[in-house]
Amino acid sequence: MQNTELDPVLSETLARAGRHQPTLVIANKNYSSWSMRPWVVMTAFDIPFKEVRVLLDQPDTANQIAQFTGSGRVPVLLDADIAIWDSLAICEYLAEQFPERGLWPQSTEARAIARSITAEMHSGFTGLRSAMSMDIRGRYPGQGRTPEAQGDIGRICEIWEDCLSQFGHHEFLFGDFSIADAFYAPVAMRFRTYQVSLAPALQAYVDRLSEHPAVARWIAEALAEKEILPDHR
Repeated sequence: MQNTELDPVLSETLARAGRHQPTLVIANKNYSSWSMRPWVVMTAFDIPFKEVRVLLDQPDTANQIAQFTGSGRVPVLLDADIAIWDSLAICEYLAEQFPERGLWPQSTEARAIARSITAEMHSGFTGLRSAMSMDIRGRYPGQGRTPEAQGDIGRICEIWEDCLSQFGHHEFLFGDFSIADAFYAPVAMRFRTYQVSLAPALQAYVDRLSEHPAVARWIAEALAEKEILPDHR
């Protein structure tokens, strides 16, 4: 994977290169939970890609993102002449492009549940997102425990318990690592940052998820970043 900082001539460079590899446009790894999800999927399943990182909260951030999508948000996946600008849409696209790699669970039942809990993560848990934003480098024990966040924590624990007991016969929510685990990886980061107390089986899952090579690589690169965005806590 090539890691490229965004610069004014990037669009021309991508066009000249013909985009032979997909390009994933992301934000700061320490803070961008949405960027983390497809990046972890592509890394975990050995899907080659170029990386472009747009720094958040900079004077030209909006203009930089506008080079790739009118949505005003990252991540964005550029593949040939296609731009996919939503993390779940990106992962579904990848699952279609690489069906042999098993991005979703194999069985119909497990795959249906995996899609359901991934969609719930994608559209919900606003209390947790608002009160306990992702900051991999930070440690804020006990903070962010609003009633809404506590309710979301309880629901996430219920999802994890159900999936691990019904499907997780190996290490992850559906046995083998899948898109569902990638979508809950930023939650595991939040639980570490805010030191949420979990049942032993769920803490063990957080530990396994954090140690997965793709997730561990994201964490290492987040820790190496220098940008500090205090308003993102």
